[in-house]
Amino acid sequence: MTNVRVRFAPSPTGPLHIGGVRTALYNYLFAKKNNGTFILRIEDTDQNRFVKGAEDYIIKSLEWAGMVPDEGPVQGGEYGPYRQSERKELYKKYADQLVKDGKAYYAFDTPEQLEEMRTQLREAKVANQQYNALTRTKMTNSLTLSAEEVQSKIDNGDPYVIRLNVPAKEEIRFKDMIRGYVKVHGGTLEDKILLKSDGMPTYHLANIVDDHLMKITHVIRGEEWLPSTPIHVLLYRYLGWEDSMPEFAHLPLLLKPDGNGKLSKRDADKHGFPIFPLNWTDPIKNEVSLGYKESGYLPDAFINFLSLLGWNPGNDEDLFDINKLIELFDIDRIQKSGAKFDIEKAKWFNQQYLKEKSNEELGANLHDFLKTQNVDCDEAKCIQIASFMKERVTFIHEMYTNSKYLFEKPDSYDDKIVNKKWNNEAAEIIMDFAEKIKAENNDDPQKLKQLLMSVVDEKGIGLGKVMPCIRLALTGQGGGPDLMEIISFFGIKESVDRMVNAVEKLG
Repeated sequence: MTNVRVRFAPSPTGPLHIGGVRTALYNYLFAKKNNGTFILRIEDTDQNRFVKGAEDYIIKSLEWAGMVPDEGPVQGGEYGPYRQSERKELYKKYADQLVKDGKAYYAFDTPEQLEEMRTQLREAKVANQQYNALTRTKMTNSLTLSAEEVQSKIDNGDPYVIRLNVPAKEEIRFKDMIRGYVKVHGGTLEDKILLKSDGMPTYHLANIVDDHLMKITHVIRGEEWLPSTPIHVLLYRYLGWEDSMPEFAHLPLLLKPDGNGKLSKRDADKHGFPIFPLNWTDPIKNEVSLGYKESGYLPDAFINFLSLLGWNPGNDEDLFDINKLIELFDIDRIQKSGAKFDIEKAKWFNQQYLKEKSNEELGANLHDFLKTQNVDCDEAKCIQIASFMKERVTFIHEMYTNSKYLFEKPDSYDDKIVNKKWNNEAAEIIMDFAEKIKAENNDDPQKLKQLLMSVVDEKGIGLGKVMPCIRLALTGQGGGPDLMEIISFFGIKESVDRMVNAVEKLG
């Protein structure tokens, strides 16, 4: 394979959607699998839809997910600049060349004329109200005007756009790496605008020029761009670049959890899961949308989950770190049909990855989280908590929210356990156990268990009858980590205080 060069080319018109992250991921995996180059290009030609902060958000999102570009606005590179707004002067000469070669034309139509055209087509019940081979013959453009009239309008400063001259009777054919051969008849296509009246290129022109100049070998993008590809194929041909045209691969849609339609922010909000990788604050409404990072997802779990939405590794395994994903990735294993989004699967991945982290790493993460909650806990204690809780939680923050008893005495007790297990005999044994551990003053878990066994043996009662009550006294709950480890964590004085408290409250 030639030197692989792929690009992820988002528009800074808002936050990066999870579907965009998956597109970036498949580009990244394909590049790395083939020892190629992964490029970030910001396609900001649509200045009317530009959103402040969106470009920075895109860059930070990719960094968090571990997909740092080889070339881009931050890294630079020999094919820059990597923002289309900084390449504006490049595009006009190619648009002018297309006009000169008869492959594009000037269109001077006013908004009113365009609307009148669409109205007439609607009234005639024409399905596609578009500017094409049929309608252009009745419009104000350089195909219907004389050369003198065209020049006069340009000299007068009349606004114009440059449109592609799509052949009416030609079939455009191309091969998609995922979908096979695709054929489209020119008569069904619109004469797309290539250069707008403000001199800025549209996506169609800028995309092709930049991909050519940046020597892009493979265009891997969302399914929504499939209808535009025949236009792009024509542009490669018309500009004389057909021999260096990249291969195309159009990715399947991410679908709603029920599989019925494309996944949207509204669906995510409805089902209570994030749609963006990081928190996003809308600069106009000042509304905050929660991101995967801030929701507690680990980047490697997030990437593993995302990789399997539309691609399969060809085996029964589920868990792959980024290096394994690169090794296994094959574009032939991307499915054509849409992939249903299942947030429960995302949670499962996070749980698996969290369990594999060291106690030290999780303890440091928990320590950082507790600072945001203004909870004072030294890092050594956080490491202990991580060792207790890592098998019992899905997210790091749950090590705190699911075990607040580790930080403060319980002020209530699980009624179910109280009604089922608590009685005077249990209270008596708890007090005996409290006295013994206080006298012994040894918080080694093994020693604590021996002391408890000696108490229940003396009373002739089964361990199963008293253990839930001791746990209840210490934590207020009916379940949790190893009880002796919990006592060791609290220390003898705190543990005794909690047991005495519970006996006094519950009688």
